[in-house]
Amino acid sequence: MLQIFNIREKQKYLREVAELTQKEWGIKTSSKKEFEEKINKKISKIINNFDNPLYCKLVLLDDDILIGFISIFPTDGDEKQNLSPWYATMYVKKEFRGKGYSKILNTAILEEARKRGFTKLYLKTNLINYYEKFGATYLENLNNGEKLYYFDL
Repeated sequence: MLQIFNIREKQKYLREVAELTQKEWGIKTSSKKEFEEKINKKISKIINNFDNPLYCKLVLLDDDILIGFISIFPTDGDEKQNLSPWYATMYVKKEFRGKGYSKILNTAILEEARKRGFTKLYLKTNLINYYEKFGATYLENLNNGEKLYYFDL
């Protein structure tokens, strides 16, 4: 059965989420030791942010199988440090893509943002014509080549 949880409630998925995050967005490592250090750092960062109201990581599970995850971050990258909070790390495992799971994750994170009293959620991406279908509005191009969007909540 498909369900969304805050990772705080499902900490047994911390390592898998950290590994997938590192592989998708992290700087490539040259050794297994360096990879392990990065994973442990990511796990610590998630745990240390459990009580931060500008941080949230939701996981989508089908019974005990991790399908994907999505986050809210206080900041995301070097540009636009004055904007907060950020919609971040939407990820669906490759074998589950194309089945509507990103829509489930998107709906869940926007609802979580509303519950936290946010009126806007910012997003940066290289994807073209993807987040608009979830309600994102284009703002501008960033210096790093990504596009800046926002969700009105």
